[in-house]
Amino acid sequence: MGMKTIKVEAIADKGAKIAGKMRDHTIYIDQPVQGGGQDSAPTPLEYMFFALAGCIITIGRVVARQRRIKLNDMRVNVEGALNPDVFMGKNTEERAGFPQLTVNVFIDADISLEEKQDFLAEVDKRCPVSDNLLHGAELVFNVVETANT
Repeated sequence: MGMKTIKVEAIADKGAKIAGKMRDHTIYIDQPVQGGGQDSAPTPLEYMFFALAGCIITIGRVVARQRRIKLNDMRVNVEGALNPDVFMGKNTEERAGFPQLTVNVFIDADISLEEKQDFLAEVDKRCPVSDNLLHGAELVFNVVETANT
């Protein structure tokens, strides 16, 4: 199988709101009221955490099926703390991102704790979102002259 290309378009909406278009779907990003938004949708960082949690569950289902593990339930909580002064331009000493993310995974399956740890390690190894957060991807930024990117 060849490479799979994923494409998302983000369009500035009213206020702090942003519309995201991907395939036949539209989702929205907003900021809390104290951040200048209407709190009508999750923030980009909340979506990033959701993308990580969702990818872990998706890949978990694949790995469970391949290993013939009956996965009764799987839940993922992701959390992290960052310094908002960096993205507000008040602090130039720290990095803008999270120094650490904590990913707590509940796995309901009839396997031992050691097997669950091995299962989770395999899921993490195969998760594209986890891989990009851990190892980064080269980012290429281009300024374009038309809205048709």
